[in-house]
Amino acid sequence: METFETELKNKNRGYLKLIVWQKAMQLFELTRRIVSADPRIDFKLRAQFADAAQSICSNIAEGYARRSIKEHIQFLYIALGSAAEVFTRAIGVQSIAHITTARFDEFNRLHYQVGNRRLRLIERLEEKRDREEWTTRIAETEEKDGDLLISLQHSLTPALQPSSRVHA
Repeated sequence: METFETELKNKNRGYLKLIVWQKAMQLFELTRRIVSADPRIDFKLRAQFADAAQSICSNIAEGYARRSIKEHIQFLYIALGSAAEVFTRAIGVQSIAHITTARFDEFNRLHYQVGNRRLRLIERLEEKRDREEWTTRIAETEEKDGDLLISLQHSLTPALQPSSRVHA
């Protein structure tokens, strides 16, 4: 699987290690290849299809970076809506014969994987939230199946506060 990490790392870039985010990025890349392959797809549909796919990975990242379990879950649900939108557009593009059956099947399989991983992550985060097994810090732990799961743990590190100092 392609890695999206950079040399610059911090806690808010932890989503780069999430398999669900990586698969969502692959779905976005596949969507871009689909809309770029057929010039008969009008510009507006092309843009909306690609935007909906990009919204999935963007919402996974944004929810993670919010550093709050409630907001993370909320953004994962927003990503569900984007996933429904992108799949509807894929069906539409296939119905007007602008995508081959083989390419649609590839898209469908990857979309299904992203959806299942996202739903599992939501379920696990909601369980942790409901059992109050979290407080302020998001950390990642690897599950048996190799997927990363976010666990929320107590942190000795104080929360980030806005700085009142002016830096030149």
